[in-house]
Amino acid sequence: MPFLKKYDIPISYYNRASGMIEKESVYGESFLRWAYGNCLGRLTVALAVKRLWFSRWYGWRMNRPKSRSKIGPFISDYSIKTEDFAASVDSYASFNEFFYRQLKKCARPIVKEDGIASFPADGRHLAISDISICDGFYIKGQHFDVASFVEDSAMSSAYEGGAMLISRLCPVDYHRFHFPVSGQASDCVLLSGSLRSVSPLALRRKLSILWENRRTRTVIKSEEFGEVLMFEVGATCVGGIHQTFSLGTIERGEEKGFFSFGGSCVVTLFKKGTIQFDADLLKYSEQGIEVYALMGERCGKGT
Repeated sequence: MPFLKKYDIPISYYNRASGMIEKESVYGESFLRWAYGNCLGRLTVALAVKRLWFSRWYGWRMNRPKSRSKIGPFISDYSIKTEDFAASVDSYASFNEFFYRQLKKCARPIVKEDGIASFPADGRHLAISDISICDGFYIKGQHFDVASFVEDSAMSSAYEGGAMLISRLCPVDYHRFHFPVSGQASDCVLLSGSLRSVSPLALRRKLSILWENRRTRTVIKSEEFGEVLMFEVGATCVGGIHQTFSLGTIERGEEKGFFSFGGSCVVTLFKKGTIQFDADLLKYSEQGIEVYALMGERCGKGT
C-alpha cells in the first residue's frame, strides 16, 4: 500500500472484552475524511472548524430542547446500552444532557487490586512505554513533543523517557472521565488552543493536534506511581471540559469531570520506571492498534 494511502485505511481496534479485532463505526466519518484529507476541507478546518466559536455554536445547538429528537436514533444506530444509564432516557432535556450522562456505579466496576492503575475513560487506548523513543504510533515519522504538550519546561523534563496512555473517546462513548490512580490532585490548569478532531483520521496527518488543541492539566501525587499528569484534550465540538472533583485526596475510579458534545481524549503521563502497562495493551499499541476497554478496568501496575 502506498505511504499516503495509509492515512485512509479504516480504523480498527482490539476489543478486550471480545478478544477480536473490530472495525470502528466512525460518527461523521465522511465529513472527517473530507475535512482532513481534502485541500478544501483542510482550509475549512483552518478557517472555521478548529475555532472555539464553531464548537460553542454546535454546543448551543446540542443544548436546545429540540435536539432531544436526536437521542432515540443515536441510541438505535450505535446500540447503546440504556440499562447502564443512571437516569431514564426520557429525562434528558437535550442531546448534550444525554451525551454527558452518568451511569450506574455497577456499570463500571473499578479494579480492586493494590498498586494498579485503571483506564480513566471508556474508549480506545494506546500505551507508549517510552515516549522519548516512540515513533509513529499513529503513523511512522511523527514524534510526540512532550514539552509542547505539557507546556511547562521544568515539569515536562521530568517526564522524558516516561510512559503515556492516550484514551480516545468517540461520540458514542460514555463521556465522563475518572482518576486512574489514587492520591492528591492539584487544581486544573487550562492550556489554550484550537479544537481539531482527535480521530486517527486527523492524527495520522498531524499528530501535533494533541498539543495544539485546548486542554487541561492536573497533577496527581500518588504514593504508588509518584507524580502523574492527567490531561483532558478538547476537540471539534468539544469546547467544554467540565471538572467535577474537589481538590485534595482522590481515589482511583473517582469521577474527575466530563466532556460536552463530541469525541475527545484523555492523556495520562507517568514518569520513567513507574508503571508497567498490561501485556495486551503494549502488544497492540506497538502495532499501532488501539485497545477498546472500559473505565475502571486495569491498564497497568506500579513498578
